[in-house]
Amino acid sequence: MSRVGFKTLEIPNDVELKFDGNTVTVKGPKGELTRTFHEDINIKVEDNVLTVERPSDNKEHRALHGTTRSLIGNMVEGVTKGFEKALEIQGVGYRAQMQGKKLVVNAGYSHPVEIEPIEGIDIETPSNTKVVVKGIDKEKVGAVAANIRAIRPPEPYKGKGIRYEGEYVRHKEGKTAK
Repeated sequence: MSRVGFKTLEIPNDVELKFDGNTVTVKGPKGELTRTFHEDINIKVEDNVLTVERPSDNKEHRALHGTTRSLIGNMVEGVTKGFEKALEIQGVGYRAQMQGKKLVVNAGYSHPVEIEPIEGIDIETPSNTKVVVKGIDKEKVGAVAANIRAIRPPEPYKGKGIRYEGEYVRHKEGKTAK
């Protein structure tokens, strides 16, 4: 049983929802997001309260029910507050800096790695060992942060690499000589 799908969603006063068939457009103070949902799921708004209903209890409809509700909730949260992911860089000589719009990461390779942010995503470097990815689309923010982390994932022996802020990397014991 989907608990998320049955939750109602309060729409803030500064957010505007438009429906065009199964396409939902959410417009707020930070921007506008549009997404097309499955045609079987019914989305209703009454008195600034959004409800998502499914036509039957078959497996596909149950899966789409909660997913649709959480995606619309993330769209509303994105256009009001926005999303951000922070990454930490650990290792001797590992650093990141902005050159114009590009993020340039030195992570122990023979060349620096350049990342061009996609549309709607802002990348900041408050220090040379911290990178912050911001945007209104949660999916894009997570994808860009994962691409930056994939440059040099944290390794378990020394802990060097790029990790999410607060991520725990379990350390392994190295070889022992006898």
